[in-house]
Amino acid sequence: MENRDWKRYNPPKELADILEINPSVTVISTSDELINLACGGETSKTFEVDYQIPKVGKVVDATVVRVRNGIVANYPSPYMRRRDPDAMLIGDDGPTDHVRFEEIYHYPFQELRQRTFDWLSENPLILYGYVTGKKGLGQDALVVAPTNAGFFGFGMALLQGITAYEDVGSDFKPASVIYVAPTFRYTDLDGKQVVVHYRQPGMHEVFSYCLYPGPSAKKAAYSILLNQGEQEGWVTAHCSTVRVVTPYDNEVTFMHEGASGAGKSEMLEYPHREDDGRMLYGENIVTGEVRLHEQPRTCSLHPVTDDMALCHPSLQHNGKLTVMDAEDAWFVRTNHIRHYGTDLNFERLTVETSRPLLFLNINATPDGIAMIWDHILDAPGKPCPNPRVVVPREIVPNVVNDAVDVDIRSFGIRTPACTAENPTYGIVGFFHILPPALAWLWRLVAPRGHDSPSISDRKGLLTEGVGSYWAFATGKRTVHANYLLEQFATCPRTSYVLTPNQHVGAWKVGFMPQWLMREYLARRGHANFLPENVRPARCPLLGEYPHQIQIEGRLISRWFFAVDTQPEVGTEAYDIGAEQLYNFFHDILQQYDQEALTPLGREIIQCCLDRGSLDDYKSLIWFEKEE
Repeated sequence: MENRDWKRYNPPKELADILEINPSVTVISTSDELINLACGGETSKTFEVDYQIPKVGKVVDATVVRVRNGIVANYPSPYMRRRDPDAMLIGDDGPTDHVRFEEIYHYPFQELRQRTFDWLSENPLILYGYVTGKKGLGQDALVVAPTNAGFFGFGMALLQGITAYEDVGSDFKPASVIYVAPTFRYTDLDGKQVVVHYRQPGMHEVFSYCLYPGPSAKKAAYSILLNQGEQEGWVTAHCSTVRVVTPYDNEVTFMHEGASGAGKSEMLEYPHREDDGRMLYGENIVTGEVRLHEQPRTCSLHPVTDDMALCHPSLQHNGKLTVMDAEDAWFVRTNHIRHYGTDLNFERLTVETSRPLLFLNINATPDGIAMIWDHILDAPGKPCPNPRVVVPREIVPNVVNDAVDVDIRSFGIRTPACTAENPTYGIVGFFHILPPALAWLWRLVAPRGHDSPSISDRKGLLTEGVGSYWAFATGKRTVHANYLLEQFATCPRTSYVLTPNQHVGAWKVGFMPQWLMREYLARRGHANFLPENVRPARCPLLGEYPHQIQIEGRLISRWFFAVDTQPEVGTEAYDIGAEQLYNFFHDILQQYDQEALTPLGREIIQCCLDRGSLDDYKSLIWFEKEE
C-alpha cells in the first residue's frame, strides 16, 4: 500500500491539495485491506473509533470488534443506530426543493467546507475509488475518510464495490467525492447526523459528518446516482426485486417499493414458519384467534436487487420496466429475526459466510460469531429496532446479475391495527390491484407508515415522497415525479399491487401479506383477474381486491382483503381510516408544482383531489392486459 500513488485517481484540485500536504494517505485497493484498519491493526481484536473534540475531550463515536464472520460496529448513542430522516442538507445554490445548510445553521456552507478540508489535511486518511451504480451506466467516484474509521470505509466498499488500484487507468475521472469528517458533528452540527451535498458542474461532493453508514455512505451514493439521473432523464428506483420460480417452473419477477420499513429486504426472504412448519398469517388483537396456512412447498427465490435498482433508458425494450442492481452488497435489517431458526437460510448465509461481513447494532465477542438475532439494547429490555448486516450480493444464493423485466410492481406500507374502538388507516387488505395512475400516486406520497424501525423516532403517517427515495434526491420534486410518470405510462405490460405489513384491520400479520401475495400471484403467472373475481375497494385509493384466494388449495378469507367486513372493524371505522388516507394524500399532493408537472400528471392529481372513482383512475393511463 505504501507504493500506491493517489495521483493515479485524478482527484479534483481541492482534494489534490489536501492529499499533497496530508502526512499519511493510505490508498486502498480491496475491501479486505480495510478490515485490519477497522480493528486497529492486524492483531487487534477490538478498537475504539474516537476523536479529540475541542472543549469536550475524547469522544467515542463507535466501537469495533473482530469476529470470525467479519467485524461488528456499534454506537454508544442510540440516536446513531438508525437514520435521521432530516440528515440531508444542500450546501450549494443549485435547484432544489430540499432544505439548504444555510437555512438551518445561518451561515454559508462554504465556510464549513473549507474547515472540513483543513481538518482532512491534518488527519491520516484512506482513499479509494469506485463506480456509482454499474460500470458503463454510472460514473467514477472517490471516498476519503479518516484512517481510524476503517469500518465505515469497509461498509462503503462492500456496498458500492471498490476499483482495484491496478485497474485505475488514465481515463479514471471522478465525478463525485464522499468526504467523511465526523468531528464536526460535535463542534458545529449540534450532535446531529448531517450529510451535506455540494453540487458543481462535473463534480458532486458529499460531506458525511456522521459514521452511521445509512445516510453517510449508502444513501450518499444513492443521492449521487439520483442526481446523475436527474441530469440525464432517468431514475434509480428504491426497491427490492426478485425473480420467483414456482413449483411448476413458471417465472414471475416482482419489484417491491416503499418507504423505510415497507418490506423491501423482506421481499427477498422465504416466508417464516412456525415450529410445526405452518405459516402464521394472522393473530386477532381483539379475540386472540390465530390463522395458519399450510403449504408444503414455496416458490424458489432468485434475488436481483435489495434497495436500489437502475432504470436506465438503455435497459428498456419491451413495455415492461427493466431494472438491474445498483449495488454490490445489501444493507439488510434484521429486527424481525429475534431468535435462532426464524430464517434459517439467511442465518446460515451470515454465519457460514465465505466473505467477511459488516454487522451493526449486534452483540459481539472478539473471535466469536456475530448472530443476526442477537441485537444490542437501546435501553434495558428494549432491543435496538435497526440491527443490520451488509451482505455482498456475490454470496447470495441464486442471485441474478443481469437486467430483468418486471412483471409485478408492488408497493408496501406499514400499517397500524384498526378497530372500531381505535380507527386508523390500517384498512389495507392483504393486497390490492392498482391501475397505473393510482399506483403512481402511491409513489408520490410514499407513506412511511406505522412504527418504522429504520428511522429515528417519528410518529404518525409521514411521507418519504416521490418513489419513496425523495429523502435522498437533491434536486426538484416535480422533475422526479415526471420521470416516474413516464415509467408508468410507457410500461403497459407491468402490473401494480399494494400490500401492507404489520396489521390488516384487527389482525397482526407481520410481513406475511407480501409473502403470500408473492406465492399467489407467482402461481397465477400472467393470467388476468376475471371481473367477477375482483371487487372495488370501499376506498377508491385502494383500487380493487380479489374476493378471496386459494394457495395450494388453502383458502385465505375475504376478511383479509375487505377490512370493512371484519366484525372488529366495520364500515364506520373503515371510513374514518379512509378519510385519514385521503387527508394524507391531499396534503402531500399539494407539494407538487402543478405547472411543472406534465398535463397527465396534473390530471391524475386532480382526480385524487376530486375523490375520483376507480374507473376514473383506470381511464387515465392505458394498461395492456395479457392475452
